[in-house]
Amino acid sequence: MLGDARVRGQTGVVSERRGSYPFIDFRLLNNSALSGEVGTKKKVKRLLSFQRYFHASRLLRGIVPQASLYLLDEDYLGQARHMLSKVGMWDFDIFLFDRLTNGNSLVTLLCHLFNVHGLIHHFQLDMVTLHRFFVMVQDDYHSQNPYHNAVHAADVTQAMHCYLREPKLANFLTPSDIMLGLLAAAAHDVDHPGVNQPFLIKTKHHLASLYQNVSVLENHHWRSTIGMLRESRLLAHLPKEVTQDIEQQLGSLILATDINRQNEFLIRLKSHLDNQDLRLEDAQDRHFMLQIALKCADICNPCRVWDLSKQWSERVCEEFYRQGDLEQKFELEISPLCNQQKDTVPSIQIGFMTYIVEPLFERWAQFTGNTPLSENMLNHLRRNKAKWRSLLHKQHSSSRSNDHSGQVTGSQEQTLNEEETP
Repeated sequence: MLGDARVRGQTGVVSERRGSYPFIDFRLLNNSALSGEVGTKKKVKRLLSFQRYFHASRLLRGIVPQASLYLLDEDYLGQARHMLSKVGMWDFDIFLFDRLTNGNSLVTLLCHLFNVHGLIHHFQLDMVTLHRFFVMVQDDYHSQNPYHNAVHAADVTQAMHCYLREPKLANFLTPSDIMLGLLAAAAHDVDHPGVNQPFLIKTKHHLASLYQNVSVLENHHWRSTIGMLRESRLLAHLPKEVTQDIEQQLGSLILATDINRQNEFLIRLKSHLDNQDLRLEDAQDRHFMLQIALKCADICNPCRVWDLSKQWSERVCEEFYRQGDLEQKFELEISPLCNQQKDTVPSIQIGFMTYIVEPLFERWAQFTGNTPLSENMLNHLRRNKAKWRSLLHKQHSSSRSNDHSGQVTGSQEQTLNEEETP
């Protein structure tokens, strides 16, 4: 039963079995939800779970999904290795890297970073088990999502790697901090359905009920990650108290990515910076800055070079518009930013940059001491915002021009009709 698809491990943290969050079957969101003709919960759960069952049964029958194949031409492998040698550069092209790794950017990147940071040796991780866990995480992202997919997770992980190398933070980080930062970045959106929390609430999805409408997606991402960690037994050789701490801290990091908590973290960060009372020797303060780093990595797209930033902007808006189309189809109120007729990509991006991205990254730059990376990100952010404003101005000008040209006089209409007559 989907509503009961959770397991409680020895550590006491409730997790969800891998794949417990099915692809949303939008055929279930039919007009019966409005007319009151709703089927039994049992029937709905059977229908929802079928898609996951079908996927699993294909694996049991030995039919391997194409996306899981890891067959690369030697030339492509060489190019991917070359890119990994520059993984700490801010202009790293994750889209190209994903193509070079045949859609396995997240797995390849994580294996490399765990090795570079010495985490495999430090935690005595079994390489086969580690790779299996990374594949589980990558496969539980929905490739049909334009934005919330494994490439986004890889992009956030690469950004997190860059932030972990900032001297102000790097000088104090422990191997546990680094592993937690990379794992949280990789799994922070795992099994994302491509719709937001308000959509799940108003369609009465079981996860909204399970988490009482609070950080619904983030709670699911966290519990799913714990489920995969336990299923893979990646950390089974570590003491119970260590794994319990890792699971709890992973939850704290992933839950921090809830955009509804943005002001909470921003106010706290501002207070620390103004009072100059951050003590990174203290584990609690280090963890807080890891939360801030993950929040920055999660929304860093506007701070990338224009070509990459523009692609991400178009992808996230496409995902918004798909949700809006579904809401319109099923006669639900269209969520903010999801109406393609009213919410343009430039206007969405300008608002996002102004109210969400800029305040956070300006404080991050203050924390790091305006390092070259921080300055580079802010410069990209300002240039990209200027480009979106230019595109928005062109859209408005084009719209006014079309409106003006659409006002055809009676004599003009007669002339047009005469020209159309054979």
